[in-house]
Amino acid sequence: MARLMDSVDLNVLRSVLQWRRDGRAVVLYSVVQTWGSAPRPPGAMLALRDDGVVIGSVSGGCIEDDLIARLHDGRLAASGPPVELLTYGVSRDEAARFGLPCGGTLRLAQERLDDPAWVAQLLERCAAHEIVARELDLATGRVTLLAAGRADSLSFDGRTLRAIYGPRWRLLLIGAGQLSRYVAQMARLLDFEVLVCDPREEFSHGWDEAHGRFVAGMPDDAVLNIHTDERTAIVALTHDPRLDDMALLTALESRAFYVGALGSRANSRKRRENLAQLGLPGAAIERLHGPIGLYIASHTPAEIALSLLAQIVAHKNGVAQAGMRRADEAAA
Repeated sequence: MARLMDSVDLNVLRSVLQWRRDGRAVVLYSVVQTWGSAPRPPGAMLALRDDGVVIGSVSGGCIEDDLIARLHDGRLAASGPPVELLTYGVSRDEAARFGLPCGGTLRLAQERLDDPAWVAQLLERCAAHEIVARELDLATGRVTLLAAGRADSLSFDGRTLRAIYGPRWRLLLIGAGQLSRYVAQMARLLDFEVLVCDPREEFSHGWDEAHGRFVAGMPDDAVLNIHTDERTAIVALTHDPRLDDMALLTALESRAFYVGALGSRANSRKRRENLAQLGLPGAAIERLHGPIGLYIASHTPAEIALSLLAQIVAHKNGVAQAGMRRADEAAA
């Protein structure tokens, strides 16, 4: 699976945009290459403000300290080339000094951010659920934004850095009951955008934008209305087949990377039979996760939420499920 810059990187760019709008000077650092073991992958970003404030990371902390020191001791001049390359960890001693494991080495692009217009455009396009390639010409500092796809990945040929950015991961919850509140809270800590659909008005009390954004309408309409894509997970949690199965009929034939439904092993078997009777193809039904979650002997709503999100994150990160006991396997 190609690595898109995640929401941590987008948060760096949001701060960069605000700092530049406030009139502050900003230098953006991007990991462009690594050799051996490195704490952060290519594409990781850090922004350094003119007063030494940083956001993001390119290492375990030691390189960040050196970048701040470069600012304060004059090694980072007030003017210079638009982009420079910095290499850390060439020797084993230097790697140890900067906390790089196993003699690792990494190379950073140091980019002076004068015109933040491309930052605003990139953030707008990601918010519109586009995948965007940012091409940085190291000789001139010129940035070009291009449309990209999930198969695209970061590349660096010594002259041009091409990084891929995508929208936030989303989680659509069908049902606004107690379990959904735990799931929403944990999902937000993992920086998912949380969406909630529940046509039962009595369940909406106490929810606000801080917990998740409500999507109006019936569950099947909600799956369509949010333009479900490969960065969307959908979980049915109402325990009411009239609502859950409506959502699943649409979700299982969408591009969602994860679709699950709460229920025991027996209820999950019955749900699959119902979906087949409703005309859903077998290949689509095979995509359904139920019972949901990885097996941790969960009982409380918080434990079930933790189990569910562990499984969703595993799928998001492309982790093979071999050796990871799912709830339905453990119940067998």
